[in-house]
Amino acid sequence: MPSFWMQAHFENIQRISETITLPHAMHSLSSRISEELDLSQLLEKLIQGKGQPNTLTRSEKLVLWDRLKILSFTRMVLSLWATTMLSLYIKVQVNILGRHLYIDTARSLGSYNSMESGDVIDREDQQKFLGSVDFLSQCGMATLISDMETATKEVLQGKQLRSVFNSTTLQETIMQILDTFISMGSTYSWVKYLMPEDVKAHSKTSLGDDRVPADVTLFDQLMVEARAVLSSAEFGSIVDISLKAVVDTVVEHMEAKLRGGNVTLGLPLAKVLPQVAQMRPLLLEEPSKNHFIQVIKNIPEVEPFFTLLYANTPTALTND
Repeated sequence: MPSFWMQAHFENIQRISETITLPHAMHSLSSRISEELDLSQLLEKLIQGKGQPNTLTRSEKLVLWDRLKILSFTRMVLSLWATTMLSLYIKVQVNILGRHLYIDTARSLGSYNSMESGDVIDREDQQKFLGSVDFLSQCGMATLISDMETATKEVLQGKQLRSVFNSTTLQETIMQILDTFISMGSTYSWVKYLMPEDVKAHSKTSLGDDRVPADVTLFDQLMVEARAVLSSAEFGSIVDISLKAVVDTVVEHMEAKLRGGNVTLGLPLAKVLPQVAQMRPLLLEEPSKNHFIQVIKNIPEVEPFFTLLYANTPTALTND
């Protein structure tokens, strides 16, 4: 069996995902978040009100500042969550494809011509599967924004612009928003933002059944496997670890930026908000330059999880 071919094809899938799929998905995500959570009009009104005192009443200013507070945190935490989930989801895809490649190669019994032709994994299904990460920006975004904003409002409702924020307060606030957001839905409810519910194979076949109906494509099977992984307790643990690592990194970055303002001792929330608002482009930066995606890659628990995923079916993974 020409294992070198299998390894080369798997590396090609990984290269495509890292250089094409993830950058494209991050760009689409960044564009949608910029459009849907635009702060420019709020900032413009506040600036105008500051320059011309008679244009806004005190009550109107407070309403605008409160809205800016909610949207700034919503945008930052949503960007943090989405970057983490997209990078993990694409790694799930790559390892599922890699395992299918290995199995199909083994079944080919060393037929070099068959493998060289590239028919081991249908290219159209492969590209469609990798392209499914766009579901978040194209279909899941409206619900995600609504749910994240609801969670943010609940956590920030008692925090005033004069409330003192230090590094600990900031970290706790971000984690509270994430915890509230996650607890709002059912277990592993994040799946609904990342992939469609109505995958044909989801209702027609199970991962442990080899008798796949004729009208179920490889893409359908791949999507079912991906859903099984994303719905597993093991993946949930990786999500928790990754989100905490990214939150820590975000707080460290903001602390460095605010050091002149002594964020260690504490600053009024009004002075912290500009840095909160500026985190979106950094969190959604192009993957090769994205420090937060690199942080996720370097988490010790992440690589063993995906190694296990590559070596086992999702059913075996979740039953271990």
